Amino acid sequence: MLSLFQKVAQQFQNKLPFVVYCKPNTKKMIGIFQNDNVLYELTDFDESGFAFVAFDSTKKYFIPEELSDVYVEKVNSATYYFTDEMPTTTNEIAVKNFETLVEKGILAIAENEFKKVVLSRKESFEIGNLDFEKVMNRLHFNYPNAFNYCFFHPKIGFWIGATPEQFIQIANETIKTVALAGTQLFAETISWENKEKQEQYLVTDFILESVRLYCHNQQVSQPYTFKAGAIAHIKTDISATLNSKSDLGKLIEALHPTPAVCGLPKENAKQFILDNEGYNRKFYTGFLGELNIDFTTFKRDNSDLFVNLRCMEINDKVASIYVGCGITKDSIPKKEYIETVNKSMTIRKVINL
Repeated sequence: MLSLFQKVAQQFQNKLPFVVYCKPNTKKMIGIFQNDNVLYELTDFDESGFAFVAFDSTKKYFIPEELSDVYVEKVNSATYYFTDEMPTTTNEIAVKNFETLVEKGILAIAENEFKKVVLSRKESFEIGNLDFEKVMNRLHFNYPNAFNYCFFHPKIGFWIGATPEQFIQIANETIKTVALAGTQLFAETISWENKEKQEQYLVTDFILESVRLYCHNQQVSQPYTFKAGAIAHIKTDISATLNSKSDLGKLIEALHPTPAVCGLPKENAKQFILDNEGYNRKFYTGFLGELNIDFTTFKRDNSDLFVNLRCMEINDKVASIYVGCGITKDSIPKKEYIETVNKSMTIRKVINL
């Protein structure tokens, strides 16, 4: 039998879909290998498999469980270090464009179009050939508390990521999700500004209102600082009990995209993003993960979905990194651009860009 990464090489050579991933704080690497090259669409979230959904929900795909081979191997990434020092270059045009975009967002907030909007940008680099095994082991070793993945479909492309944000986890009708906002470089002592605290409050409040429609028995933690690689966020844990299994699709549609990646009110912020960002986010700030199946235990009706952050799309020899930040009335454009640079380091270091 082939090892997991021998299977990856075979699958990639044959242009067949696959995903390899590690869940946060686990020692298992899971590979799901589709047996044909069909692009399967999600219709109502009753399907079982690995979901891959776009930011604007126009593209909702999955690798079906029943048409895939599943590999589970123990992670051995003890020697996959990379340097914390990364060369940075400043593209003055990119800086100006993003700061202008942030200024437009702040003005729209002042005019009461929305309370918060999450704005993003894309930066692209030329790269050489990727070693899948090295990439996954670097991700796991350096970001053990993130959801690390490599996803390939010949009709979608190749994506890798190390996302710190849970979208929804469901087990025995208990759902768990998080509110995540605020960003700064991690330090032993961290102080959060009012802008970041307010952003976190807005995200938490939206999630609680959305969950209340389809769940009961809500439980909410106090906000706390969460470390994701070299970055820190404010995080609040939320849990509840799903009223009915049939409500899962409705709950997903109510939550996605969350204010942590879109804004509030959701539809107003989403339209501003689509009208003003000037590029297509594709699957960045969408969500991905196990849908209605746990691929380690094969327990049915369990889901483990994550927001697609800290990610990179690779086409031929070009890697495109997607990064963004939450904008409120107190945002400062120059600081917001620096925040996106800090976030981009998470994934740039994996392939030594």
